[in-house]
Amino acid sequence: MDKKTKARELLNILKKKYPNPRTQLLWKNPWELLVATILAAQCTDVRVNQVTPTFFKRWPDPLSLSRAKQEEVEEVIYSTGFYKNKAKNLIATAKKIVEEFHGEVPSSMEKLISLPGVARKTANIILSNCFSKNEGIAVDTHVKRISRRLGLTTSNDPLKIEKDLMELFPQREWGDVNHLLVWFGRDVCRSRNPRCLQCEIASLCPNSPSTTMTS
Repeated sequence: MDKKTKARELLNILKKKYPNPRTQLLWKNPWELLVATILAAQCTDVRVNQVTPTFFKRWPDPLSLSRAKQEEVEEVIYSTGFYKNKAKNLIATAKKIVEEFHGEVPSSMEKLISLPGVARKTANIILSNCFSKNEGIAVDTHVKRISRRLGLTTSNDPLKIEKDLMELFPQREWGDVNHLLVWFGRDVCRSRNPRCLQCEIASLCPNSPSTTMTS
């Protein structure tokens, strides 16, 4: 089976399993999703969702955060890990949004990745979820793991993986591809102890025990 056929079948199966793919982060506007996504680096969405209500009560918009003291932000986001760097980037991002983008989260890839702490993964998530723009595929640890296990890519580089996946999936699906693979990675195709015997895409996976047994 060629990679494009495999990608199409994968998409069909996962869309049936998860008919309403979306991020598990809780957010109401682009600013909240931007903050939550930055906090989610090396942290679970569950933990971020526990932190953000307090965060947004104190700093509901870029202007309020731009005036915050780093120590105060660190205290609120401490449990998300790497809190010093995250606090620094969040405040710097808020200041840049206020000073250069009239207080509004920008809606282009070029402007988003100019923000401190924002790379293509975060920008792709903001663009697809907030502005319905599919300019790429957000590659996180789940997307990377599953793509490599299925043989959709052989690279370890997120940018190369993104490029490989963009060639296999229709552009209109790029935003959902991230959500579908993240949900599946958490439910079934886990990093440790993957649930291969309960896997709906086992027939597509060269690493599946059932595939290995029949090959």
